[in-house]
Parts: sequence; structure tokens; C-alpha cells
Amino acid sequence: MKPRDVVLARIAHRETAAVPYTLPFEESVGQRLDAHYGGREWRRRFTPYMAGVHAVDTDPKEPIDDVYVRDGYGGIWRQDIRPWHLEKPPLSEPSFEGYAFPTPESFFRPAWKEAGRQACAQRAESFLVGHLGWGLFERSWNLRGFENILMDAVMEPDFFEEVLDRLMQLYLAFVEYTADLPVDAILFGDDWGDQRGVILGPERWRRFLKPRWARIYEAVHGHGKIVMSHSCGSVAEIIPDLIEIGLDVLESVQPEAAGMNPYELKQRWGDRITFWGCLGSQSTIPFGTPDSIRAEVGRLKREMSRGGGFILAPAKPLQPETPTANAVAVVEAFTAGSGGQAVKGCCREAEETDTNGRNGQEGSGRG
Repeated sequence: MKPRDVVLARIAHRETAAVPYTLPFEESVGQRLDAHYGGREWRRRFTPYMAGVHAVDTDPKEPIDDVYVRDGYGGIWRQDIRPWHLEKPPLSEPSFEGYAFPTPESFFRPAWKEAGRQACAQRAESFLVGHLGWGLFERSWNLRGFENILMDAVMEPDFFEEVLDRLMQLYLAFVEYTADLPVDAILFGDDWGDQRGVILGPERWRRFLKPRWARIYEAVHGHGKIVMSHSCGSVAEIIPDLIEIGLDVLESVQPEAAGMNPYELKQRWGDRITFWGCLGSQSTIPFGTPDSIRAEVGRLKREMSRGGGFILAPAKPLQPETPTANAVAVVEAFTAGSGGQAVKGCCREAEETDTNGRNGQEGSGRG
């Protein structure tokens, strides 16, 4: 089977001899692995199960000076610290009065799209993913600031719905622009959860976000594409809702978050949704031993793969604090038994974008 066929079979809940995987990493980790292995040849071990392309720049940044940038919505971000921090949202009040909401065309990148088309032709043996970056909830707080948008959801629900409706129309346009590429799936990112549960609460998520994501997912399916979405944190309470509105693949699956034990999720919903991720980036990878990492990867391959519906990955790209010995253990456990082919970072674009289609610092710059 070609790598693409393996991924498609898994998403269709069929078992395969190989367990598909992606292994994103911060480049500082990659450099230490280069030193460990005495060069870059180790990067050729990866089987290119997935490859990502972009046609839309959902997160454009215009430099203001050495510290600050302005995003495509007018928000000002500080970038000299990790994570990025939203210093000044574009909307200081819950109102669009005097604000020019961006058009879809301001995010379209024809040159990227043509490059993506060529990349799809070159990577035809891989499962091809069109990346669409941050989603409705993330962008809503980009417009107002994190605390403000949470208050708006309670105190100014009509305004919050207007925000989400405008963003939904934007993302529907993004889908249309991306879907004529020969990709198998479209991947979104929207951090609905923190470590404890759904940030808005499941009821408000169902009221505000569920119907709008349902329309977007329907548009993706209308083009014959698979729907994939990233979310950090605990989203166990809304997994039945995600299945109901057509999410095919849930990415990240942080096992440290409440209710997100992957083996329990597999038992409850593994026949109806594919889980992509599951290796703990807050526990096993930074704090485990190489032997415990190999053991956990082996268990994930055995137990999560039963009946298909699983793609192995770290919950987050390998972070700078990952010990080199642990990074080596992850690489070797993931690639054990695979043929290995040349690939740029396993679903990475020129080793600059992780498998989530999100910069490693995104999703945590709440200001």
C-alpha cells in the first residue's frame, strides 16, 4: 500500500499492517538530532504518510518594528517572547462600527496555490492536506482579546454571533479557494479546550460554534474532502457533537487534559472518528525515559490501531525542552519497522510548519 492508501484506510476504520504517523518538531530539536546522528540523513527515515499545502495565508503578519507585528485583522502582537502575545486587539468595544472587516481575497495567495498544486503532483503518494490555520473561536478572541470575547459570549451574545457569522463566511470562502486543489482533506485548527474542559463550556460551544462549524464541515464534504480539525486541551464533552456535525479526524488528543485518555476515547468513539496524536507532549515526551517512550508508542500502535481510526503523532510538535535522548527515542519508536523515504519533516512545509498547519507558538498567545 502507498502511504496515502494507508491513511485513507485508517480514516475509513480499516486496519493496516503499517501504523501511519506524523512527527513534527521544533527546528531547535531537529538541530540537536542532526548533531546526535552526525548529519541530516536521519530525516530520511520518515515515511511520507501525509503532506500539507497552503493556498490561504490565514495568519498574515506585517512587521511594525523588531518586536511588534500587525496581523491581517489589525491586531498588534508582540513576538520577542514565547509564546506570542496579543498586545492590542483591533476591536476595543463589542462593536464593528468604524472597523473594516477584511475580505477573503486579502488572505488568498495565488502563488501559494500554484506551488501547492505542483507540490500535490510531486507528493501524489502521500495523503494530501490543505491547511486553513486558526478557526472561528481563535479568530474571535484575536478580534477582541481573550478575556473580552469570553465576556462578550455572556454579556453581548448578539455581537458574539455577529463575529462568528462574519468569520464563518470568511472560512467558507477559504474552503472554496482551497478545495479545488487535489487534496484529500482540509485541516482546521480551533483551540476549544484547556486542560479542564471546553473553554466556552459545552452548552455555549453548542449554541455558538457547533452550527457554524457544521456549515463549514458540510462545505468541505460537499467538495468530497475529509474534514480534519486540531484542538488543544479537553474536548471530550463535545466529541459526540463533533461526530454529529461531520468531523472525520480529531487532531492533538492531549492525554494529560481532563477526559482525554486516548484509550478511553478509543473505546467510546473509536469506531466513529479517527484520533490523530495521543502521545503526551506534557508528560511522556519531556519527562519520561527513553524506555517509557518506546513502551507508550508501542502501546498506542497496538491498542489505538485496532479497527483503524488512528494516526500516531505527538500531541504537539517536539518542543525545545525535549531532552535529546527522548527525541531520539521518539524518532526511533515512530520509524521502527518503516521503510523510510525522504520527506521534509513528515507533513511539514519546508520544515517550517508543523503537522497541524500551525506554527508551534500559535494557539497560546492569548492576550
